[in-house]
Formats: sequence, C-alpha cells, structure tokens
Amino acid sequence: MSGKDQVRGRQIAAARALLGMGQGELAAAANVSIPTLRRMEASEGLATGMANNIAAVRRALEAAGVVFIAENGGGAGVRMAKPDGSAA
Repeated sequence: MSGKDQVRGRQIAAARALLGMGQGELAAAANVSIPTLRRMEASEGLATGMANNIAAVRRALEAAGVVFIAENGGGAGVRMAKPDGSAA
C-alpha cells in the first residue's frame, strides 16, 4: 500500500461521522461488505484489510468531500474539503 493510501481505522470512522454517513451507505459506495468496513474502523492504527478495499473506502469518502490529513507530527485526521474542491 502506498503512503497516500495509508489510512487509520479511526480516520475512516471520523470521516464517516463528519459526513453523517451510515456504515451501510459507505459500504455500498465503496462496494465492500458492512463487516469489512466495521473491521477497518475497529483497527488500532492503520486500517486492516485488503489494500484494494481500504483504497475503495478512502476514494468513496474523498468523493463525498473528505480530505485525509497525514500524521505530520500533529496526528492524523480528517476534514471537509473547501467548497471549491481543494484540500487546503
């Protein structure tokens, strides 16, 4: 998995909550099962699962307007993208 695709389980859960999206809705958008998504969100540290499934969940959340924030010494996180679609 490339550095860009690395995402923490808690980031997935936080992003979903930020969007007000249920697990079923995100699972459907990412084409993964709800139990698969639950396992990812419950992961301590980096999300566990098949790399293609983690990437699909990340893409679905990004398409819905979430930006993933890298660790960068301040802690990994998520935020909403600017209305113009930019991350900054």
